[in-house]
Amino acid sequence: MDPDPGAAGDGSGSDDASAPVVDPALTSRLAQLDHATAALRDAPEFTKSTKVRRVLDAVHRVLGQKGGCAAIRERAGALDDAGLFAGTDWAHPDILVPGFVGTSLRSGQDDIVTLEATSELRLVAIAAGEHTHPAIDPDDAKRFLSQVLAMNLEVLFTPPSEAERVRLGKTAYVIRDLFGYVAEQIGYDSVLDELVDEIWRILRQRPIQVDQVKAIVTRIAIYRDDPSVDLGASGQGLDRLITALFGTTDACREDPGVEVYRSRLEVMDAGGLQFEAGGFARAMHDTGLVSPYHATLVRHLTENNAHLLPEALGLSEVGRTSLQRYPELVSRLIVEAVHPETAQCLYGLALMLDRGILHQPPIVPSLWRQIALTLSDKASERLHAAFGSTPSPEARLLGGLLSMLGQPLGVGQGDNPTCQSARALSMWAYNDPDYLLQMVVWAARDDEIVMHFEGKALSSTDSVSGVATSDPIDLDPVSLLLVPYLDRIYAEMVRQCAGRPGDPHRWVNPEFHGWWSARDFHIDVDVETGNLIDVDGFLRQFHASYHPAYNGDQPLIHPQPAGVAVTDSAARYVGWHAITILRVAADPDGVMRVYFFNPNNDSGQDWGDGVVVGTAGNGERHGEGSLPFDQFASRLYIFHADPLENGEPHKVPVEDIDRIVGFIERSWGADRMPDRS
Repeated sequence: MDPDPGAAGDGSGSDDASAPVVDPALTSRLAQLDHATAALRDAPEFTKSTKVRRVLDAVHRVLGQKGGCAAIRERAGALDDAGLFAGTDWAHPDILVPGFVGTSLRSGQDDIVTLEATSELRLVAIAAGEHTHPAIDPDDAKRFLSQVLAMNLEVLFTPPSEAERVRLGKTAYVIRDLFGYVAEQIGYDSVLDELVDEIWRILRQRPIQVDQVKAIVTRIAIYRDDPSVDLGASGQGLDRLITALFGTTDACREDPGVEVYRSRLEVMDAGGLQFEAGGFARAMHDTGLVSPYHATLVRHLTENNAHLLPEALGLSEVGRTSLQRYPELVSRLIVEAVHPETAQCLYGLALMLDRGILHQPPIVPSLWRQIALTLSDKASERLHAAFGSTPSPEARLLGGLLSMLGQPLGVGQGDNPTCQSARALSMWAYNDPDYLLQMVVWAARDDEIVMHFEGKALSSTDSVSGVATSDPIDLDPVSLLLVPYLDRIYAEMVRQCAGRPGDPHRWVNPEFHGWWSARDFHIDVDVETGNLIDVDGFLRQFHASYHPAYNGDQPLIHPQPAGVAVTDSAARYVGWHAITILRVAADPDGVMRVYFFNPNNDSGQDWGDGVVVGTAGNGERHGEGSLPFDQFASRLYIFHADPLENGEPHKVPVEDIDRIVGFIERSWGADRMPDRS
């Protein structure tokens, strides 16, 4: 999120270094808006309706520009006085309902989005005393905006969900710019409690990419230090997050800066270093966030007190054994990859050691190879463009690898339609890490990946195009390099299936993801018509393949690719989405649940009709989403199973099937259901 949405440029200039660079596009659109607003203001009452169209179109174009929110806020009074809101509910801000704001902004109707956004910016102006309205005072305006932010917290620091990307397009980003701007203007004091809950909900999923969360915590920390702001008790819950980043231990409590902290470490005795190590490790494993000071400490310990590394990383017995067995490799990984700028990869390193994967024969030599790898010019340029020059692209990539190997369920697809590739990376990091390491070498050194489809070699350089229309930039370092190549190969595999009956994933999934993807393929959607087919048989076989009561109590051995019909909070169909089934087990309350990986950045989604994906509190491990078995089955449309393990589909009670069918009928299957008579 841009820390200054109102800025028009980078602040440099040839005549006045403090003057912002003028955005010609914004200037032109504002001139059009001002002209249209004047025409609306001056028009006779009976012709105003004919002038509103030009104003709405002009405001919509301005909101799509950087600095657009600030510009509309400055003109909110003029727009209000000119009659933009006349004849609508927005003309009466005292009757507006905070809970309806998000719905209006996500309506997909440009005029409603424009009016709602302008109304919020008008309230910002009223709260700041820049505009007055007889129906609402500044305190009520600020209170309303605080409630709106509290009800739409996710847009402050999470990218658009798949549903938003499909339904709203660029409007999804306009919404985020708007809420980010409103939050900057009215402050976080009135929504801190809600913000804390939302931040922790995200962090419990342990995503690899936490820059947006760190940015929010940083901004709030700065805000809390403002002596003119009294947050009262509402901000106390943020202390764990803020101290995890900026004041974790006594030696960095006042956030002195990395250089000062390094000098303190150099004169610290063994007891002091041990205290520092334990404090940072506890904060890291508590929050999933890593402080730049922690990276500074670990680099110091590597050179001077390596015996404290297990404590500094908070390692389990497995992790300590891994470190003791391969001390030279771990030290070299720290020296090469761990810097204040890449501190987050320390968490991945610790979890990688705890996983014990260094004891798999190919992993250690693969990591040594990665350390010595010379990146291609193309790979270096991509990493440099995305992450900057400090540290080196090689360090960024190595750090990204440590994160992915330690947090395989933290992979996210970003704002890209590449769920298949993200799922594959997660699956390889989880189940076949040496294959992932080989993929990284091919992409980073050779600018090419070659995979095989039914014995035929497919090169990423020969594939025409992928699902994504452009190379992604909002990904972790490993995904940034691999996803463009994987996306093209995936699309080419689909093209190889042209002319075959049914869904191409029957053949693509095992070839793309790995041999462990079971060869028996089940789908309950007719590809040609989109209608549901053999729902009863599909659901019975899913129970027989995955539910312990009907598959002989057989646990899932390897993660399995699956496809779900994503629905929004109103249970309306959004689209097909790739996930990974990880395990099926009873939760602490005895409810049988499916635990799965969703590459769509945030697993905690409301799919409507009471189907809300859990991410914590139901026995989930970090990175897992979960649903009761029947609710999960109601959104499932593709799964793989072992053809030699059929289970007992005939034993599934009819009432269980009927209950699941009810969920389907009330959601994505409403107009797809076959006649079950």
